[in-house]
Amino acid sequence: MANSDVLALFRERGALLEGHFGLTSGRHSPVYLQCALVLQHPEIARRLGSDLAARTLEVFGNLHGPAFDLVVSPAVGGIVIGQEVAAHLGARAIFCERVDGRMTFRRGFKVAPGERILAVEDVVTTGGSIREAADLALGMGGEVMGTASIVHRYTDTPVAPTHLPHACLLQIHAPAYDPGDCPLCRDGIPLEKPGSRHISAPKFS
Repeated sequence: MANSDVLALFRERGALLEGHFGLTSGRHSPVYLQCALVLQHPEIARRLGSDLAARTLEVFGNLHGPAFDLVVSPAVGGIVIGQEVAAHLGARAIFCERVDGRMTFRRGFKVAPGERILAVEDVVTTGGSIREAADLALGMGGEVMGTASIVHRYTDTPVAPTHLPHACLLQIHAPAYDPGDCPLCRDGIPLEKPGSRHISAPKFS
């Protein structure tokens, strides 16, 4: 899918939102892309997963042997697209969760030393969550080859969100402001927090 096709898809599904939003990074923006409204349709999720997997292989070039052994995604947003990308790459898919402010693997998920890993997220802005997922897998002995996302939203210039190669289907410019310098706050527009960072993981499973 071309950049314009993905943007049209988000508009068609009511997933390109305008207002005053608190981002995962802590910054504020008048634009929010709610991937869950798109990924709730399995046929679209499969198509996006296939296209992102293909785009990843294009960006990363010719890898010898199986391209990736494992896809790692940060919960909650990256879980669905991570699963779909892994299916098209013939890889395993796991996710990490934020517990007491830190990303961790739960539910028996493990990373084997030497596994070739792709970190996948739905939307990347500053790249904080996807870097945490990649660093977590790296710390367990995995070989993190790169990162990927459906959307890469940027504030100034579309620089790579991580130090690793990054593939995406849609790059979009969207302003983002520090809370203390936010014109939306000054105008008294109520703040919405549609993301998932503030969702706490239960500790009983």
